[in-house]
Amino acid sequence: MGLLLDELRQRVPDGWFLRRLLPALLLVAVAAVGWRLGWAHWSDLARARQLIAAALPLGAEPAPAAAAGLVLVLLAAVAAALALPFAAGAVGALAAGAWPWWLTPPARRLTRWRERRWVPPEEFAREAVRARAAGRELRAARLDARRARADAVPPTGPTWSGDRLRATEDRIRATTGTDVAMGWTALLLTAPDAAREALSAARDGYDAACEALVWSAAFTLVGLRWWPAAAVGLLLALAAHRALRRAVITLCHTTEAVLTHQLPDRPGRPAAPSGRG
Repeated sequence: MGLLLDELRQRVPDGWFLRRLLPALLLVAVAAVGWRLGWAHWSDLARARQLIAAALPLGAEPAPAAAAGLVLVLLAAVAAALALPFAAGAVGALAAGAWPWWLTPPARRLTRWRERRWVPPEEFAREAVRARAAGRELRAARLDARRARADAVPPTGPTWSGDRLRATEDRIRATTGTDVAMGWTALLLTAPDAAREALSAARDGYDAACEALVWSAAFTLVGLRWWPAAAVGLLLALAAHRALRRAVITLCHTTEAVLTHQLPDRPGRPAAPSGRG
């Protein structure tokens, strides 16, 4: 198994191997073991070791059945890795607020829910002042932290990421007259090398966060059969959510900086790719 992974590592690009194939192998292995253990034997490590040893014997010559099982595991992992970009693309479009027409009703309900929950930063500041005057320093610090994270304008879409991307597009349109809905490829082709690398890295961070959300959903689904996988999926979802927010902020700041400072005299260049269209 180790030799096979080393051979794949040499032949497959690092990004694809580390970000897609290895997580896919882990998912398939967890799904296979979890399916055999189930809820009744979820903590039976001895049984899990027996299952792994039976599937991957450490002898010099693996049995034909074990070799066939290994091939099936690899095929399943490769299929999952190949399907990942499509699922991550759908997640990225949803995060950017580009919901398809058949999801319009839940998108509207989610937008209204976010509007009801929205609190202007000034309200948090006033509450913090009152809490500090009452001697409640911990609550005041928490309110200050929420004020720092709060948006200055009410939500306009179903997702926080979509609101941030649209706000960035609007600012760039007002500042440079750029067509913010299209032309990401043209921007990468015409930007200087340093700007192109920064834009590519920012977009890659956004894509990686969306892929992490897909992996978290997959592990959570496996948890329907073996609950420790669901715990892993939920923890991964929390980390991926934070990574997505950081990636959106980086993407917005990088794109705005490039278009307003690096290319101030080039109209028609887009902001961040919103996934709409």
